[in-house]
Amino acid sequence: MSDSDKLVALNAVELRRMIGAKEISPVELLDACIERIEAINPAVNAITATCYDDARKAAHAAERKVLDGEPLGLLHGLPLGVKDLEDTAGLLTTYGSPMSRGHVPSRDVVLVERLRSAGAILVAKTNVPELGAGANTRNPVWGATGNPFNTELNAGGSSGGSAAALACDMLPVCTGSDTGGSLRIPASKCGVVGFRPSAGLVPNSRRLLGWTPISVVGPMGRDVEETALQLAATAGLSTGDPLSYEVDAHGFTNLPAFDLSTLRVGYTEDFGCCDVDDGIRDLFRARMAALAPMVRTCEPVPFDLGDAHRAFDVIRAESFVAGLRDAYARDPGALGPNTRANYEMGAAMSLADSAWAQAEQTRIFKRFQSAFERYDVILSPTTPVSPFPWRELYAAQINGRAQENYYRWLALTYVVTLTTHPALSLPCGVDAAGMPFGVQIVGPYHGDLKTLAVARAMELAFERHPALRRPRPDLSKLTQPNPALKSIVTAPPIFDSTGEAEAGMSSV
Repeated sequence: MSDSDKLVALNAVELRRMIGAKEISPVELLDACIERIEAINPAVNAITATCYDDARKAAHAAERKVLDGEPLGLLHGLPLGVKDLEDTAGLLTTYGSPMSRGHVPSRDVVLVERLRSAGAILVAKTNVPELGAGANTRNPVWGATGNPFNTELNAGGSSGGSAAALACDMLPVCTGSDTGGSLRIPASKCGVVGFRPSAGLVPNSRRLLGWTPISVVGPMGRDVEETALQLAATAGLSTGDPLSYEVDAHGFTNLPAFDLSTLRVGYTEDFGCCDVDDGIRDLFRARMAALAPMVRTCEPVPFDLGDAHRAFDVIRAESFVAGLRDAYARDPGALGPNTRANYEMGAAMSLADSAWAQAEQTRIFKRFQSAFERYDVILSPTTPVSPFPWRELYAAQINGRAQENYYRWLALTYVVTLTTHPALSLPCGVDAAGMPFGVQIVGPYHGDLKTLAVARAMELAFERHPALRRPRPDLSKLTQPNPALKSIVTAPPIFDSTGEAEAGMSSV
C-alpha cells in the first residue's frame, strides 16, 4: 500500500490532528484524495462536478494558516464532498435533474457555509437520484452510482454518492440528507455510518416547508467518530431553519464512553408493519444473538404504530408539491417518474388528508415513547433487502409481496422518520450475498449524543468480531471504468463549475 493510500484511509479525526500537528499538509491530503478519485471514481461514479483548481488554492491557504500558527477550525484542511442537492457557491449543482444542468449557485446553503467556516475544502459534489427521489442513486444527468462491493448493484440513496465515496476513501468528509432514510440506507448498503439527527440539530436552509421535521441534513462517515466530527462542525441555531436550536456542538467531538454491559436493547425486525426479506430477518436475529452477551438486555419489542404508511405518503407528498408545483405546471414530462408520481400523489390530496396525516404522526410519536421507558435504544435492520441491481429503479417486491410504490421498501427507515427520533445506521458485517449489512440504532427523543455514544461503543465491540466489523470493498476490483453506469445519461451537454459547456458527461 502506497503512502497516499495509507493517508486517505485514515479517518477525519486523525487527519485533522495530523494537519494541526504539521505532520501532513492540507495540500498533500488533497492531492491524495484527487488521486484516489481519479483512480476509482470511473468504476463507481460517486463523484459528479469537481472544483480541483479552487480546492488547491484553498489547500495552500489552509497550509499557510497552519504554518503561521493561526486558529484552526474543526475541519481545517479536510477535503469535502457535498451531496448534489445542496447549493455550493461557484460549483455546479444539478440536483440530478436535466432542468438544472447548468445551475451554478451564487450562494452556499447554511450546511456548506458551516463546513467551509470550519475549514473544510470543497472538492466535489456527490451523486443523487433525480431531485433526491428514491433510494437508488441514478439520474439522467450523471448516471448511476454503483455499489463499491459490486458495481452492478445499487449504492442506495439518496445520499448514495457520498456513501460510495466514503467507502472508497475518496474524501474524508461527505454530506447527506434524509427524509425517508436517505442517510441511513446508502450507509447500510455501502458499509459506512449514516446519522439522521433530530430535526433542527443541523440547520436545513433549503427545506421549503420550514416547520415540518420530516427532512433533515446530517453527517456520514466511515466510522462513528468521523461522523460526529462533521456533526460538531454543523450543529446549532440558525435563522435559516426555524426548527434549529442552540446546542453545545463541541460535545460531539468527544463522545462519552458508554458501558455496553449496562445497555438495554429492544429490537424489532419490522416495527410491526414493514415488509422484510426472510434472509434479512434471519441475519438480523443472528446479529441480535451475537449482541446479547455484550449488553444488559436484548429482547424483542412489539410495536403498533397505526397507519404509518399512509401518514408518510401524505406528509412526504406535501414537500414534493411545495417544491415542484411550478416545474410541473411548465412541463410534467420534464420530471422523472419518481418525482412526477410524488407530485401527482400530493396534488390529488385534500386538506383533510393533510390534517389526518399530521395528527397520525403525532399519535405515532406518542406511542413510540413507551418503548424508551424500558430500553435505551431500539434496533432494527436498516434495509429489508440486500442491494439489488442499479438498473432496477426500486425493490418492486419483498418476499414476493408487491410494493405499493417506489419508496414503500424504505419503510424500516421512514417509520422512524415519522417519530422524529435520532437514528444511525451502523455497519455490522455482510449478508449472505457478501454485501454490507447495517443495523439501525434508534435513540431517545433528542438523544443525539447518547445515540452516537451507544453506536460508538457497539462499533468498538463489533471490531473485535470478524463477522460483525465494518466490511471494506476490494479496491483492486475498481480500477477499470464502468461505462454502463453512464448509460442512462441523456444527450444534452452539462456544464462545468464555471458554467462553460462541456462535451463530456462529467467534469471529473
